[in-house]
Amino acid sequence: MASLRASRAWTRRQFLVRSTSSLAVASLGTLAKPSLSRAADRPQIAGGIQSGDVSDGSAMIWARADRPARMQVQYSTVESFKTIIASASRDALPDADFTAKLQLDDLPSGQDIFYRVRFDDVATGIAGESRTGHFRTAPAAGKSISFVWSGDVAGQGWGIDIARGGYRSYRTMLDNRPDFFIHSGDHIYADCTIPSEQKLPNGETWRNLVTEEKAEVAHTLAQFRGNYKYNHLDEHFRAFHADVPMFAQWDDHEVTNDWSPTGSFDEAGHEDDGTPRLVARARRAFFDFMPIRDIGPRKDRVYRKIAYGPLLDVFMIDMRSYRDDSWNKGDDHGGWILGAEQLAWLKRELAASRATWKVIAADLPIGLVSMDAVALGNGAPDRREHEIADLLGSIKRAGVRNIVWLTADMHYTAAHYYDPNKAQFQEFEPFWEFVSGPLHAGSWGPGELDNTFGPVAMYQNGCSEAQGENLAPCFGLQFFGRVDIDGASGVMTVTLKDVDNRDLWSVDIVPQPQARPAVVAQHS
Repeated sequence: MASLRASRAWTRRQFLVRSTSSLAVASLGTLAKPSLSRAADRPQIAGGIQSGDVSDGSAMIWARADRPARMQVQYSTVESFKTIIASASRDALPDADFTAKLQLDDLPSGQDIFYRVRFDDVATGIAGESRTGHFRTAPAAGKSISFVWSGDVAGQGWGIDIARGGYRSYRTMLDNRPDFFIHSGDHIYADCTIPSEQKLPNGETWRNLVTEEKAEVAHTLAQFRGNYKYNHLDEHFRAFHADVPMFAQWDDHEVTNDWSPTGSFDEAGHEDDGTPRLVARARRAFFDFMPIRDIGPRKDRVYRKIAYGPLLDVFMIDMRSYRDDSWNKGDDHGGWILGAEQLAWLKRELAASRATWKVIAADLPIGLVSMDAVALGNGAPDRREHEIADLLGSIKRAGVRNIVWLTADMHYTAAHYYDPNKAQFQEFEPFWEFVSGPLHAGSWGPGELDNTFGPVAMYQNGCSEAQGENLAPCFGLQFFGRVDIDGASGVMTVTLKDVDNRDLWSVDIVPQPQARPAVVAQHS
C-alpha cells in the first residue's frame, strides 16, 4: 500500500464536536455577536455547511440560512482563529432558498484551512450562530494525497433510519480522513419518495425520517430543493461535509430516472429554448445546494477540471446534459453521451495536463451493458460507443498516460481493467475503471461487461441472486473507494471498501512516463 500522510496535529474529535454543534459561538473579529438579542431573532444555519472544488489556491464555501441573511465567512490556518487570513460575505436570499456560496481565493497551498460561517439578519443586522468547517488545499510537490469517491444517496426509499445509524457510510468515510470526496452523482433520488416505513426481507421494519418534500416525486423547484435538505438531516452527512470538501457531479436521479436533455419532461412543458422545465428546476436546485464553482459565463456547467497539485488533475465530466435522446438505441447507429463541445474540451485538457495522474470522474461506467449508459453488448463500437472510441484513440495519439476512470451508479463495487488485446476496438492504451457505491441506497448484483473495449472484471461485489435486488443499507453492501497517491513514488493505490471500513480489494498502479510532452491548452 502507498504510504499515508502524517497525522494532523489538531484533534479531530474535538474539531467535529465544534463543527456540528448548533450552539458554537464565534468570539473574534467580524463574527462577534451583539450581546443583547433573543435566540429567535438570530438567523440559524439551516442544515450543514460545505466546502467544494478545492484546488491549490481556492475553494467554494456553502451554507443555508433560515431567513434572508448575509453569510459571513472568516478563514484561518489555525483552528483557534488566532490569525485570520481574510473575511468574505455573500447574501442568502429567497430566490436561492436562502442558500449562499462564495469562492475563497489566494489560499496557501498544502495547508489546512479552517473557516467559520455565520449569518447576519438582513433586516436587523443581528448575528446568528457560527459553525466551523475545514478543508485542505492541494499540496506542493512531494506530498501524498488521499481521497474517496462514491455516489447514490437515499435511493429506492431507503432514507434516514436513526435507529440503524443513519447515513453510516459518511461516518466511515470521515474516519478515513480524506483530502477530498468525489461524489459521482445521484446525490438525491428526486424520482423516489421516502415513506415512513419499508419492510425488510428478514421481517424487520426500516423506519425513515420523513419530510413533506419527500412524500411525492419531485416536480416543483421546492420539491427538488427539499430532496437536498433531507440529506442535511443526517448527523454523519453534516459532520463529513463540514470537514471534507466535495467535488460534485450529477447523474440521472437529480432529475428523473434515465433522463435526457430534451426527452424528459412533465406537464409543466418546456422553456423557450426547448429545455424541459422539469430539467431546468432540477438543475437550479442542484446548483443552489452544491459547493460547485461557476465557470466563466457558464454558471450551470457541471464538467470542469480541478487541479490538485502536481500529482493529480481531476476531470469531472457530465454524461447527462449533452447526450442524445434515443436511450442508446435506434437503427441509424449514431449517438453521443458527452456531446461535441465537452468531448473536444476533454481531449484538449487531457493532452495539456502536466499532472502525473489524470482521474476522469464519470457519472456512468463505460463497459457495463446499459441502455442508459454507453455499452450495448459485445462487438465493434456502436452508437454512444463511437464517442468513447474517439476519446480513447485521441488519448493514445496524444501520448497521454496514467488515466484512471472512477464512477458509481451501478449500486455495487468493481474493478475493471480495459485491455486492448481483449477488445474489439483496440486503438487505446490499457487503463483501469473503478466502480463504487451506493453510499446509502438499495444494492444490486454485478452487471454484464461487453468486449467492445475489452474490460476484465478483476473484482466485483454486490448482492447475490439469493439475497435479491434492492437490498437495504442495513445489510452492509454499501461501498466507497479510496485512492492514495504516494508523494515520493507517485504510485496510486486504489482500495475498494465497504460501510464497515473493510478493505475488500486493492491494487497499486505505477505511473508511466508520458509518451510525449504535454501541450498548452487554449481554452478552459
